[in-house]
Amino acid sequence: MKTLAIETSCDETSASVVEYKDGKFRVLSLVVRSQVEHGRFGGVVPEIAARAHIEYIYPVVERALKEANISLDEIDLFCATKGPGLAASLIVGIQFAKTLALIHKKPFVGVNHMIGHIFSTYLSFEISHPFLCLIVSGGHTDLVLVKDWYNYEHIGWTLDDAAGEAFDKGARMLNLGYPGGAKIDILAREGDRNFHKFPKVKIKRKGYFFSFSGLKTSLMNLLREKGETWISENLKHIAASYQEAIVENIVETTLRALEDLGVDKLAVVGGVALNSRLREVLMEKLGERVSFSLPEYCTDNGAMIGAAGIAKFLIFGEDGQDLSVYPSLGVVEI
Repeated sequence: MKTLAIETSCDETSASVVEYKDGKFRVLSLVVRSQVEHGRFGGVVPEIAARAHIEYIYPVVERALKEANISLDEIDLFCATKGPGLAASLIVGIQFAKTLALIHKKPFVGVNHMIGHIFSTYLSFEISHPFLCLIVSGGHTDLVLVKDWYNYEHIGWTLDDAAGEAFDKGARMLNLGYPGGAKIDILAREGDRNFHKFPKVKIKRKGYFFSFSGLKTSLMNLLREKGETWISENLKHIAASYQEAIVENIVETTLRALEDLGVDKLAVVGGVALNSRLREVLMEKLGERVSFSLPEYCTDNGAMIGAAGIAKFLIFGEDGQDLSVYPSLGVVEI
């Protein structure tokens, strides 16, 4: 089975041709067009994102088909992200995929973007069920117990900001630009992680929860107190200390969940899974028990949507042409 999958949940326009054969997924092509238009605004502007998707989607899909050396007539299934995400952006991808399915008389499915991230594990390495999946991205920080395809237990989440938001907002306060997560990561490699000890996050609620808003506020207060000269002289150390606090928050809760659940394996997915310090600490703690999605599947991409779409179709069948978008779709809602 071959699918053409489209991802337009935020500010990447992506298309991919994915094949499922002999029990394995194979990515035949993957094209991602990142939108640079948002940089000067310090964040994603929904209207600009939607317009950019409209402009890019046809050439992106065309290139994905060309790289896979396949025609639309040879596609067995069309799928696209239905949520969560920006409503106007989601509509572009869903309508494009539904139209192709209608014209070519083929089935269509709408895919949960977060379940797509979980399926990036199967594109990156071999892993058996059950396993714990840590989803860390710009909008989400979640722990999901993966028992099988589309058999999930959402056991933990952030109570406020996501880790990616904390990185981006911190980078903005440090005048590093947007997106800032990668810039903090690079700068922090030259800094002293123990330069400043940010307050340890305390969560009274029982369970496996994260919180990053307090760290963001603490950074803001520190920068206001110290002033521009101190900031410029110690920028790399501030970045390293701030990153360390975020990573400690993520790792502590995740390790506790692994131990309590008695699960042997951890998969880490999403854009923040690219963070070098997070990878370093988790590998120190878990060794071969932890695996990370390949870089090309960490950020938003059509390949993960294709794998999740094929699995959904095989288990639940196709969606109708009346399927809508769901900007606030839950992490493991089908």
